[in-house]
Amino acid sequence: MTITAVKTLDPVTVEIIRNALTSAADDMNATLIRSAYSPILYEGGDCVVALLDTEHRVLGQSAGLPLFLGNLETCSIAVEELYGRDVWKEGDVWILNDSYLGGTHLNDVTIFAPIFDDGAVVGFAATRAHWMDMGSKDVGGSMDATDIFQEGFRMGPVKLIEAGIETSVVDLIRTNVRFPYQTIGDMHAMIAALRMGTTRMKELVGRYGMDQLDAARDEIFRQTEEIERETVRNIPDGVYEAEGVLDNDGINLDTPIPIRLKITVSGDTVDFDVTGSADQTMGPVNCGAAQAVSALRVGYKLLVSPDSNSNGGSFRPLTTQVRSGSVLGAVAPAPCQWYFSHLGLLIDLVSKAMAPAIPERVASASHGDSMIITAAGFDPRFGRNFVTMEATLGGWGAWQGTDGESAMINNVNGSLKDLPIEMMETRYPFRINEYSIRPNSGGPGQWRGGNGVIREYEFLADCVVGLWFERSKTPAWGLFGGSDAQGPEVVFNPGRSDEVRTLKANARKVKAGDIVRLAVGGGGGFGDVSQRSRDEITYDIVNGFITEDFAKTHYGY
Repeated sequence: MTITAVKTLDPVTVEIIRNALTSAADDMNATLIRSAYSPILYEGGDCVVALLDTEHRVLGQSAGLPLFLGNLETCSIAVEELYGRDVWKEGDVWILNDSYLGGTHLNDVTIFAPIFDDGAVVGFAATRAHWMDMGSKDVGGSMDATDIFQEGFRMGPVKLIEAGIETSVVDLIRTNVRFPYQTIGDMHAMIAALRMGTTRMKELVGRYGMDQLDAARDEIFRQTEEIERETVRNIPDGVYEAEGVLDNDGINLDTPIPIRLKITVSGDTVDFDVTGSADQTMGPVNCGAAQAVSALRVGYKLLVSPDSNSNGGSFRPLTTQVRSGSVLGAVAPAPCQWYFSHLGLLIDLVSKAMAPAIPERVASASHGDSMIITAAGFDPRFGRNFVTMEATLGGWGAWQGTDGESAMINNVNGSLKDLPIEMMETRYPFRINEYSIRPNSGGPGQWRGGNGVIREYEFLADCVVGLWFERSKTPAWGLFGGSDAQGPEVVFNPGRSDEVRTLKANARKVKAGDIVRLAVGGGGGFGDVSQRSRDEITYDIVNGFITEDFAKTHYGY
């Protein structure tokens, strides 16, 4: 393919505009996080923002959740497909959380708006953030929903604001969620981020004019596409395949869910095909096709262009095949609450499939899942109800020349952060008794996989707990002689007569004094175990990454 260069702008101006667009998205993200009411946003950063051009292509996207990579535009595109191009009016703001359009669960709400200058649309601003409760049958979200209607209030796309005035949709939201004060507060934080994006975009239009901005955009997209196609050309042509399984769908606990990936590389193009994966399930582990495409883009980007920001020129060498009615292309009324478990597995499968072709650029598997714990109830200290949700950290896989990192968020969540103990103990009625690295959980290898963590909660009031832990049947695998990692374990009241072990639970009742101990898996090892040096093994023992017994068993130390 010949890519024609745009020569109307000098390279310096192109770079200024490129970085200005990225900075504008960063300003939007900072506005949202600083204005948010919920800890999952202002501490965890479970959100992402973007500026789009008039054709809904990404101009600048913040460093947020890779899981949302390049799919915010599906929401604004859906509006045009339903209502036509003329639907956009100045002062309007739209909202959408439909799982089959946006791809995610109902808690991930997208709010977006057209940007006008001199009466014409010059782009779009978009935000997506996790709302803590959407009125599902269980507080915060259900681990055992069997259809979308049990998962809460489903919208979209509809106008949230019309001509600058809030619509009745705001009242519908307020009356359908359990925590309206913080929910509406988070909504306004997202709208504030849109206003920031609008301001930054209009500043750029005023400084450069649309002709120069469009020329710079085209050159940025061209450069990105050219770099990616050149990288793909250097991958040997061929068909590469990998597969793994999820433990279950939360309902049929003895039925693993196969995820199958076929990658076809031909010249400067690459096709990702997941049509061989399982049909959509009874339990809430499904996702809309838009989210499957996003996960495939993450896997592609990790190998092709991990050091560059995404824009409308990204992913042009990539095509994707997702089957409607599958677990990765769910249709109504499939439940989608915990839609991300197979996406983390899918990203790891990209590296596994491509390992024979580009061994120097792939990594062994990570712990792979968000490993969610939720808690909800009444806090007697403050006389109010509460809900919280937290992703638990694990280990990442090793790669050629480097050990895997320990205590990391999973690969779909990017810059999402674990919630600070001080904040958790202040806001919620439980105590964190232990938060530590889980020794021996990473896979052995010439380069060792990263370790997971141990996090122990002691409840100070009666409440209900939800769990969604995955990847025990397909724990993080090693590559090129590296060994597999340990999988996750969760124990209620360890060592007591009422001890229970489980990885999934929905609204499980706990009493004051009860304990839940979370142990997250590590990442896979890379390379022949016998090649790890004695000094490195000693270092691991001294620093608590492995025990002496583990070193003797796996390394002959």
